[in-house]
Amino acid sequence: MRLYSTAAVLAAGALISACATMDGGGAPPAASFETARLSEHVRVLADDSFQGRGIATPAEDMTIRYLSEQYAAAGFQPGGANGSWTQDVALNRFTASNVRAQFAVGGETIPLAQGQQITISTRLPGDHVMLSDTPLVFVGYGIKAPERNWDDFKDVDVRGKIIVVLVNDADFEQPELNTFNGRAMTYYGRWTYKYEEAARQGAAGIIIVHENAPASYGWATVQNSWSGPQFDIVRANAAAERVAMEAWMQRDVAVDLFRRSGLDFEALKVAARSRDFRPVALTGATFSGMFDVATSRVVTHNVIARLPGSTHPDETILYTGHWDHIGVGEPDANGDAIFNGAVDNATGTAGLLELARVWGAGPRPERSIVMISFTAEESGLLGSEFYAANPVYPLATTVAGFNIDAMNVYGRVADVDIIGSGQSNLDARVAAEAERQGRAAQPDGNPAAGSYFRSDHFPLAKRGVPMAYVDGGGAFRDEPVAARDAARTEYGSRRYHQADDEWSPDWDLRGQVEDLQLIFNIGRDLANSRDWPEWMPGSEFGPARAPTADQRR
Repeated sequence: MRLYSTAAVLAAGALISACATMDGGGAPPAASFETARLSEHVRVLADDSFQGRGIATPAEDMTIRYLSEQYAAAGFQPGGANGSWTQDVALNRFTASNVRAQFAVGGETIPLAQGQQITISTRLPGDHVMLSDTPLVFVGYGIKAPERNWDDFKDVDVRGKIIVVLVNDADFEQPELNTFNGRAMTYYGRWTYKYEEAARQGAAGIIIVHENAPASYGWATVQNSWSGPQFDIVRANAAAERVAMEAWMQRDVAVDLFRRSGLDFEALKVAARSRDFRPVALTGATFSGMFDVATSRVVTHNVIARLPGSTHPDETILYTGHWDHIGVGEPDANGDAIFNGAVDNATGTAGLLELARVWGAGPRPERSIVMISFTAEESGLLGSEFYAANPVYPLATTVAGFNIDAMNVYGRVADVDIIGSGQSNLDARVAAEAERQGRAAQPDGNPAAGSYFRSDHFPLAKRGVPMAYVDGGGAFRDEPVAARDAARTEYGSRRYHQADDEWSPDWDLRGQVEDLQLIFNIGRDLANSRDWPEWMPGSEFGPARAPTADQRR
């Protein structure tokens, strides 16, 4: 939906340049954020010629070239390995084809079409997967969390079986239980965890039951994300960490399967909210599936740019966001097969480029500023996971970071949402900057979606680096409010991870500029100080930071 003219966008850019660039102390920085520049970066990166910015494709080379040229023009230096703009990220690529699958129950077969009733993929190296008449076991949410006195598996042996699990965690349906932080999803609710636990339990495969609300996205997102090639970091013992089949199925398919097995899906969902839940075999039901797997080794790249600090160059402030998207997939109803990824995450990538330009045009900071455009976020945060495991700049002296993913393109808003609020004392800095802008900092408005575990800050956070992830939210401050609300809602329902996530010249990027100004101001203050942000007491990420405390003075 287009709301504004190109002229309005350019005029808004000029307005922001003139009026909205004051820092916390009242002095203008050397350069200001410009909506027209942001829009142009997104237009280029989301153009059809970039083919959806798929990793390990010719589009990756185009993207790296564009990013490195823009970072260089901003005055940044190559920040990757050996003086280059990039960090090599070695991955395995898995492409499933000729997928045939079915359930058998009560003497009948239930055919399962790839992408319709089920999506089937794998991240286990090999060339073929065959599962014949494999027993099915429902294991609730598929969680084993001893520190919460929770074990969905109990003493049931699921080795060699297909486990069927619910998405999210038990508190989503009944937050008053507060076993898993209420409606604020824990990592146990993420599909990545469930796949990992299935491997630890020795299952032959796993099927997650998709439901819109607890997943926080529709089936189209599942279909588009898991029907194409999958990627994983190269593992020394993949068989111990991956199962042969990773799958999702539609909710109505699960309801029918359970009914045919003499089980009530809804009743079992309720039972699964209890610590006393025990796995339930789908008696008389089996799964059979076979598919070919093309496994290959690919190298993709994080793009890294650095502005060395004047006084403490070995101490680093990070700004991060992923450059990749889904690439080219199955054509939609309009025949469009290119997943342009304009909002997700060409907007965040454009934000990094504008941040670099503003940093480069201003006084040299005392600490170093590093921009990382991560690869393979859409494949499971793999580029950031690789960097966090193989940091170019030591994590112990990485002061803090700011992650950018899918920025606001609909206009100025009243609030700043702190994703993962309560984790670190960066929250207080965000709240103070928001107040200076006349906005209010708010806790994550939808913690049940588990957004804190779904973007590139997470691999760094779990290794102890304080990371802020903020987003403009709340009510729109300018008319037409109803049209802006409708456009924001429509993105989630019709454009997210779909071919319709395309650039529009009519976006109102003034809200994006406010968000960028906020994280610039916080980063500037940290870069010119001796402050070291800390995790709040009780945060699960604090213990990872503590052993290196003597390196931060």
